[in-house]
Amino acid sequence: MRNYTTEELIQFLYRETSEEKTRAIEKAVQMDWSLQEKLEALKDSKRGLDSIVTSPRHQSVMAILNYARTSAEVEQ
Repeated sequence: MRNYTTEELIQFLYRETSEEKTRAIEKAVQMDWSLQEKLEALKDSKRGLDSIVTSPRHQSVMAILNYARTSAEVEQ
């Protein structure tokens, strides 16, 4: 049985594999418990990433706006 890389499993999770590779990975997962565990760990990680909401710090936004303002003054 083929050993799938982490990258291939991530592509599988994000539905970026061909139909042929998708079927092959699905079959391999059914037969290999260690691959099942690896895929479940990646699914947990994906769920965690999907739930993260981030935004830039206020200080960063203000620094960018100040830089843009001073750059615009120099160009005029």
